[in-house]
Amino acid sequence: MEGFKSKWHAEWQLIRGDFWLKALLFWLPPLLFLTFWYIFSASVASDVKVGVVDLDKSAMSRQLVRYYDANSVIAISDEYDDVASGTLALRGGEIYALIVVPVGLEKKTIKGFPPQVTAFTNGQVLLVAKLVNSALMQAHGTFSAGVDLFKNMANSSPEIKQAFAKAVPIRGQITPLFNSNSNYGHFLVTAAIPAIWQIVIVVTAVLALNASIKAGQLHTWLNGTPILTLTAKLLPYTLLHLAMGVAFLIFMYDLLGWPMHGSWLILLLGQLLMIIACQGVGAMLFLIFKNASHAMSLASGYTAPAFAFMGVTFPSSDMPLMAQIWRNMLPVSHYVELQIMQANYAATLMQSLPQLGWLGALFTPLCAAFVLVILTDKANQHQSVEC
Repeated sequence: MEGFKSKWHAEWQLIRGDFWLKALLFWLPPLLFLTFWYIFSASVASDVKVGVVDLDKSAMSRQLVRYYDANSVIAISDEYDDVASGTLALRGGEIYALIVVPVGLEKKTIKGFPPQVTAFTNGQVLLVAKLVNSALMQAHGTFSAGVDLFKNMANSSPEIKQAFAKAVPIRGQITPLFNSNSNYGHFLVTAAIPAIWQIVIVVTAVLALNASIKAGQLHTWLNGTPILTLTAKLLPYTLLHLAMGVAFLIFMYDLLGWPMHGSWLILLLGQLLMIIACQGVGAMLFLIFKNASHAMSLASGYTAPAFAFMGVTFPSSDMPLMAQIWRNMLPVSHYVELQIMQANYAATLMQSLPQLGWLGALFTPLCAAFVLVILTDKANQHQSVEC
């Protein structure tokens, strides 16, 4: 017990004297969190710049453009004389979409021939493109229903209710069950923060073990009690990371008021399991190479693409097999799934067991790290005997 206490106090002294460890444990993650939250604090996209090429220049085409501009998501920022100049602006990033109103829009509509309005969007900006597509479809549908309404009133149905029923025979109602306000801050920040947090945990484990080498402790560090030594080494970081995770949850679901319908205890258990799994990855990578540069390179390659593989912005069921395998190797993938289940669905403990089980299965790197420290300790003892 006394050996554990001495190692515990020595680790806190090491943290106090290392600038990067203090940055990763105390101020850098909150700074990144606040930066991400500030970037997406607008919550809902509005006034996305869209250009128009009106080749018809009729009263109806101008009215259609006004319908587009009336939508809160998009704003008609520029009008172009031809498609070439509008395409140039779209490719140059001046606008996010280009609407082309064809020649003869008004004449074809009056005669009953449906004209085709074309919209080009920048698909590389995926989220914005989806929002613009949805806004254009909504505005276009409203305009088309209005045209049909006036046609029906002028012809066979002077009653406005009958005319409207003919114009829109089937009315749909789309009710989002979760994130009802389409708050993309809630959607993105709650996923991006755990992805960054995973990087911080793995990198901190690598730097903490590397600090022992810089302090000249490697040969004396493991002698006699390698398991106890590694546990005492990682435990202070586990507690600090957990405190950071709790602070993130309080900020998101209490101070910001984002919905949280599930169990805080299940979510905290998931956080703890994720922290231990990530520390195991960092410890294993470092103990394999005993070189911080090599370990950091592999840690970056392992954790950096996590946001794309979590299944938040792209459904994991549609990923190819290798992508799904890579996703299952990332602790944050299962934690984020657990977080969504708790925050939105109020999942029970039994329903959360698959995600908790995956996080438990990812303790394998930690077990490998313990094996490596035992082997390293035996190698050190063997060298001491030979000397």
